[in-house]
Amino acid sequence: MFNWFKRIALLEGISYLILIFNMLVLKPNYFETYKMILKPFGMAHGILFILYIILAFLLKEEKNWNLKNFAIILLASLIPFGTFWVDKKYLS
Repeated sequence: MFNWFKRIALLEGISYLILIFNMLVLKPNYFETYKMILKPFGMAHGILFILYIILAFLLKEEKNWNLKNFAIILLASLIPFGTFWVDKKYLS
């Protein structure tokens, strides 16, 4: 399950960055492309985000994360590049 969490964390971070890029770069300049990318990547990101949170709760006991580390791992999913940092600091 740990390897799944690492993969989901990576994919969740990538999908988040794609959505941010889509919002900041494509929306103002290429609105039709923005709308075309938004639905599939938005749905994928939502599913990956939910999986990230669920797997974090399931791994909390297995990895003996204390409350502070667990909160950091959960909050990192809300920050751009946060899941990459979690992977380097807590999952390596």
